[in-house]
Amino acid sequence: MDPVVKAIWCVESRFASGISLDEIAEVSGVSRFHLCRAFGVATGQSVMRYVRGRRLTEAARTLAAGAPDILSVALDWGYGSHEAFTRAFREQFGLTPEALREKGDLDSLMLVEPIIMDKTPTVTLEAPRLVDGNSLLIAGLGGHFTYENSSAGIPSLWQRFAPHIGHVPKQTGSTGYGVCVNPDDAGHFDYIAGVEVSSFDDLPDDFVRVRIPAQTYAVFSHRHHISTIKASFEAIFRDWLPKSGRSLAETPGFERYDERFDPRTGTGVTEIWVPLKP
Repeated sequence: MDPVVKAIWCVESRFASGISLDEIAEVSGVSRFHLCRAFGVATGQSVMRYVRGRRLTEAARTLAAGAPDILSVALDWGYGSHEAFTRAFREQFGLTPEALREKGDLDSLMLVEPIIMDKTPTVTLEAPRLVDGNSLLIAGLGGHFTYENSSAGIPSLWQRFAPHIGHVPKQTGSTGYGVCVNPDDAGHFDYIAGVEVSSFDDLPDDFVRVRIPAQTYAVFSHRHHISTIKASFEAIFRDWLPKSGRSLAETPGFERYDERFDPRTGTGVTEIWVPLKP
């Protein structure tokens, strides 16, 4: 069963308590690393941001209805103090719990409602090929993203990097690599738009470098427009990987753009290399 659907069920049934990412991952039947990737790709937000948003949304409903004791509301929704609750509430909604209680309505708030997920991925994947990949040195331009802003930010990063392709010191070949590294539980990750190099010598100061170890990969071919690659990632993490009996390795995965991809039109074949544990 889709681990994202399991995770949402777990959150919706327990978010008033101090539920942890490890507990959600256990219920979902995958590692926390796998869950963070799958949930972020499918929903555009991190697991724990969703948990926090759901708690604060229900707390806001209680306050708008005139709850007399804000500390009791804070404790009911998993916060240990008035101060911690107020800080989180202001960050989420832009006003204090007291201000909302006085206002008495929710019209101006961006509430976080339960996510309704289609259990069926929107694309049918071709069977992947398993590849024992060699170690790689990748250099290029990097950015720090969240699942919420990656759809706009990553294409912009590639636009900035494109003039460098073919002129990167020690560049090997013309294939482009989009490498995802350093994902965290809050849904942040670093992405590098780069090329393979034979060494990191003489690179421009603003270039980011990443070493990718030798690794076994499941390699998928995305044959649709690049703007729809999210659907392939969803199908991989929500459907193929849970059914495969394999586990996601905590090493960088990447997109590979070779001569079959046309960067001018965004069409052609993009390969998605998913690292697997032995």
